[in-house]
Amino acid sequence: MTDLSMSETAPRGPHASSLLVQDANTRKRNAAERRFRTYGMMAVAIAILALFALLSSILYNGSSAFRQAFIVLDVYLDPAKLDKDGTRDVEKIAKVSTFGYAPLIAAAIERKFENPEVGVDGLSAKNAAKMISKEGPAELRRYVLANPDMIGETVEFEFLASGRIDGYFKGRVTMDTAKLDKNVSPEQLQLADQLKSVGVLKTKFNTGFLTRADASENRPEASGLGVAILGSFYMMIVVLVLALPIGVAASIYLEEFAPKNWITDVVEVNIANLAAVPSIVFGILGLAIFINFAGLPQSAPIVGGLVLTLMTLPTIIIATRASLKSVPPSIRDAALGIGASKMQAVFHHVLPLAAPGILTGTIIGLAQALGETAPLLLIGMVAFVRDFPSAPPEGFFDPAAALPVQVYNWTQRSDPAFVERASGAIIVLMVFLLIMNAIAIVLRRRFERRW
Repeated sequence: MTDLSMSETAPRGPHASSLLVQDANTRKRNAAERRFRTYGMMAVAIAILALFALLSSILYNGSSAFRQAFIVLDVYLDPAKLDKDGTRDVEKIAKVSTFGYAPLIAAAIERKFENPEVGVDGLSAKNAAKMISKEGPAELRRYVLANPDMIGETVEFEFLASGRIDGYFKGRVTMDTAKLDKNVSPEQLQLADQLKSVGVLKTKFNTGFLTRADASENRPEASGLGVAILGSFYMMIVVLVLALPIGVAASIYLEEFAPKNWITDVVEVNIANLAAVPSIVFGILGLAIFINFAGLPQSAPIVGGLVLTLMTLPTIIIATRASLKSVPPSIRDAALGIGASKMQAVFHHVLPLAAPGILTGTIIGLAQALGETAPLLLIGMVAFVRDFPSAPPEGFFDPAAALPVQVYNWTQRSDPAFVERASGAIIVLMVFLLIMNAIAIVLRRRFERRW
């Protein structure tokens, strides 16, 4: 007892350690941990700054696409030019081309010159009419054909201002650059300021950016995303109708019913490999099979939807199998124990519990397909499409564009106004992607089960 008590109270030697005092190795490990945390925080901060810079650039360049300058004119629909017979026959009125409507717009501009506050020396009414978009006569013609009874009346009409005039109020065009630009003159910019001061020219939200079709390179102010949005919507319908049932059915068979042998191993390996294949490879496959072999039309939503379906299937299959695996085996055992068949156990118990993960994977796959460009370029969706596709099912076979392809098209054009619209289209695409990902998060949190 004496020896034991003496050993317990004996002072510790120089090599003894204590839990309350950090030795050199402990201090070294703690310092390494602090450095690792610092590096991680720095990496997150850099990623956030890069994302902020990207979003700021897109919003700064593209937000102006949602605003447009309009010129309001009182146009007299002269019967002598539009309906000489006075019969109001639409077929005869349709024979008047857009060139016949341009003098009506010039006359409306000339009447504005009667205002003492409006007028620039050296600028004629004919040159002033060039401030209006080349789409103006076509819009006026469509209005007259839809309302032939208005011939002989004076109607107030909002015309799109030309791209240079619109760019002047957005900072892209200045008096100095106008001197070197054949499409606009300093006198026209001065007149634009006067028209704005008297309320004839105004800037407001551009709904046509979301509803109009694409326009030629000479009229960027008239270009819109209507056909591209509708084409993307049609393609997503095709992907959803095909990819969801096929992907879920394949996942259920591979996870619950397929025998574990070398054949299923090969299938699983190929599914994993397909998920990593570049998207342009699927475009080449679609061009060879759906267009060259099957004879489907180019630039049609049905072809784009089929190509995106092939690309999305591996993502849906992998997400669905992961959701099925997350269901505890006790659920299956309990169902089988009370007499349910294998199929009843899967479809009545396992599948409903895995549904949130399946929906999340499907929505993420659709969001990925919505932003793909390369495979759509190879199947001809890069073509200029002016007309809207018809309603389904005919519309699935009509030429159409897609949002990412429209962005690509606009960035290839020389006019700076198209760069602005490309950034605006990116904003629209990002909004759709954010909505789809938000829906996926809400569904997961709403229906998620914790075991």
